[in-house]
Amino acid sequence: MNITTKPFEYKDGNQTCVGYMAWDETFADPKPCVLINHAWSGLDNFAQGVAVQMAALGYIGVCLDNYGDGALPETVEEKQALMMPLKDDRKALLKRLKAGVKAVGSMDEVDENAMATMGFCFGGLCSLDMARAGLDLKAAISFHGLLDAPDYPTKKIKPKVLIAHGWDDPMAPPEHVVAIGKEMAKAKCDWQLHAYGQTTHTFMVPGVDSGDGTSKHNPDSERRAWNATLDLLAEVFDQHGVS
Repeated sequence: MNITTKPFEYKDGNQTCVGYMAWDETFADPKPCVLINHAWSGLDNFAQGVAVQMAALGYIGVCLDNYGDGALPETVEEKQALMMPLKDDRKALLKRLKAGVKAVGSMDEVDENAMATMGFCFGGLCSLDMARAGLDLKAAISFHGLLDAPDYPTKKIKPKVLIAHGWDDPMAPPEHVVAIGKEMAKAKCDWQLHAYGQTTHTFMVPGVDSGDGTSKHNPDSERRAWNATLDLLAEVFDQHGVS
């Protein structure tokens, strides 16, 4: 196995975005791709690490740069300043996401007919919005994501949806969980929702503990969510012989 990584640029109108891809060079043919949507901290080391994990599994791991310019905000105020305009304008967010999907689909290494997406926190919302937009993806996975629906009409949901949620997550309270369950049921898509007890926001990220009960890593919930994810990816990409 020879995993290679590199940044790559793509455009959303006049906005330059700087993504990150990881792949195993020993595979010569186009491979299934997993698009990774970053959390509110931007395309950071955690997101890049997930791309490398995907490459180690035989997929192409690609992080999208949904803020643009490779921005890596540090303070809470900086993170909010970059995330909230996209959170508040979901049409603009979707345009940015579509630009990333189009750019990645044109890569020689990627089988554009075998693409999935996963996202963390804000990135979970991004992945769910990709599914809501009717994009031709095999799976859409949200980890401790924001769950509220956009304010525009959605299309038929094509991907298989997995929502991995901490029941005690204050960013997505129980009423949001019930609402997205109703939304998915109405869409009549293939969906599953795993709610983990004694689990709050950012449970997938090792070392995180806000100290106030808002965000904390939970290794048991992380393991269970990751196992469900690997099962789903193996299911949707089974024709490629990648495990």
